[in-house]
Amino acid sequence: MRCIDVFNGDADGICALHQLRLAEPVEAELITGVKRDIELLKRVSAGPGDEITVLDVSLERNRAALVKLLGCGAHVRYFDHHAATDIPDHPGLNAMIDESADICTSILVDRFLGGRFRIWAVVAAFGDNLGNSALRLAESLKLDIDKRDALRDLGENLNYNSYGETESDLLIAPADLYRIVKRYSDPFHFISKETLIRQLGRERTSDLQKALAIVPQRVSSTSDAYLLPDEHWSRRVSGTFANHLAVAEPTRAHVVLTRNAQDGYTVSVRSPPNAKISALDFCRQFPTGGGRQRAAGINHLEPLRFEEFLRKFEEVFANC
Repeated sequence: MRCIDVFNGDADGICALHQLRLAEPVEAELITGVKRDIELLKRVSAGPGDEITVLDVSLERNRAALVKLLGCGAHVRYFDHHAATDIPDHPGLNAMIDESADICTSILVDRFLGGRFRIWAVVAAFGDNLGNSALRLAESLKLDIDKRDALRDLGENLNYNSYGETESDLLIAPADLYRIVKRYSDPFHFISKETLIRQLGRERTSDLQKALAIVPQRVSSTSDAYLLPDEHWSRRVSGTFANHLAVAEPTRAHVVLTRNAQDGYTVSVRSPPNAKISALDFCRQFPTGGGRQRAAGINHLEPLRFEEFLRKFEEVFANC
């Protein structure tokens, strides 16, 4: 029997797996990648009795590969908070899916483990831009403000490292980052011992300052759109920048488009809580669109659809 861990390379995926493996230590094959590399189950080869754990990876985008693995006799445990339709009904699948806007995968794992390693769920929620959820979890742990701020920085630094078109855009490959995190049960020990996390913090701050210096492509009374250049730093900071905009102006809609190697655009959309249409529903109107309710994206927007996209974005979020 083989054990295979499949996880998103962002803060949520890494912290979700870390919680599970602190509770259930096992040597497993690791399959992960940059945040937008979500069709990860296509890379899994498994047979009868193999145990596959999937974390923070869209079931909707991996359904065909999941059905194939189940048909081969593998057992799959699936934790996720992204939109999921038509979940397979199969005895080999244990799916724990919750699409609520205030939930991330690490919170689902925290529930599953009865809060045993909740502090890592706090890190993940901060990294996934779920500040209120993170603060609620931190409150249950009686963490003071300095410790909460340290966990916020850690989560945002881990998440920052996940954005990129390929792993060459990142400062460290997600699998290698997980292997470093895996050494520590205490996140404060991790913060104090690992110079890497401080390097990530410095680079995140530098990249964010570059993004903040860019003039918006379009601004309306209820939304704004930014276009970032085709650079390593801009691909790294795209999600962090979108989250920053959403926190700074939570009643507005925001979109960050980044030029990619396919001569198109990678898109991050953030919608306010009172919007009539969610970021997810908006992005689903375009091929390769997906995500979660208020934070969604498009993996590749064709260049010919750029102006059309911006017009639709302004129209849809005109009444935020």
